[in-house]
Amino acid sequence: MNKRQGEGCPKKYADTSRDVSVKSSSPVLAAFKVFQQELDTRHDKYERLVKLSRDVTIESKRSIFLLHRVTSVPNTEEILKEADLKLDGVRHKIGQIAEELMGEDIYQFHRAYTPGIQEYVEAVSFLHYIRHRRLISLEEINARLVFCSQGAADALSPGSQVLTFHVTPSDYLLGVADLTGELMRMCISSVGNGDIDTPFQLSQFLRQIHDGFSYIGNTGPYEVSKKLHTLRQSLAKVEDACYTLRVRGSEIPKHMLADVFSSRTTLIDPEEGVV
Repeated sequence: MNKRQGEGCPKKYADTSRDVSVKSSSPVLAAFKVFQQELDTRHDKYERLVKLSRDVTIESKRSIFLLHRVTSVPNTEEILKEADLKLDGVRHKIGQIAEELMGEDIYQFHRAYTPGIQEYVEAVSFLHYIRHRRLISLEEINARLVFCSQGAADALSPGSQVLTFHVTPSDYLLGVADLTGELMRMCISSVGNGDIDTPFQLSQFLRQIHDGFSYIGNTGPYEVSKKLHTLRQSLAKVEDACYTLRVRGSEIPKHMLADVFSSRTTLIDPEEGVV
């Protein structure tokens, strides 16, 4: 028996000419336009911060490359002054980051600029160690990150506003962890130029940094635990260089020491750490 026509089908509306379009005056549409503007503004700010962070990273790396020349020149003060000028330019870029973050929750944009800040901490701590033979503190870094908005030269001039950029403790730790790799390279370069005292100073300094990170353990940021392995490798290479200097230093000509250390560091087991 055939089913009757239309049986079992959903009921259809008779009035198909009903206007279902959303009017431009709809409060829902107006609310979503506001959301769109907020998201676009936030995205544009994020992209500007990424670009500024990239500029900070590039200039900081150039400062680090410049500082490595101190092992091969007789007058290191000229190198340090030039590095200071470069880092002043980096701080100017960080001042622009501070302006972008004015009135914002910094942790919403932290991922955009943290690579540049870590590289800056690495560069400024490298310069500080070469000049003072000690680790720069977080407070000393933040003390030089006070700026005037609107490009005012005087913080008390009309229309200007004092801005302060605070390096987070995690960015500071990550920058210091990267510093150990530069100190290891400085150790090898120093030996190649006949300086046999610097490796022993660096070995002691790196051991102190390693002991400090050991106190943090698993309670620190996740990125710190990842870089701790690289820190241990750098310390192992420097201590291996010091061991070779102490045991075989008199047997190896000074102009060949750097080649010997470079070949020995490649033989260190990448999974071997310092306990």
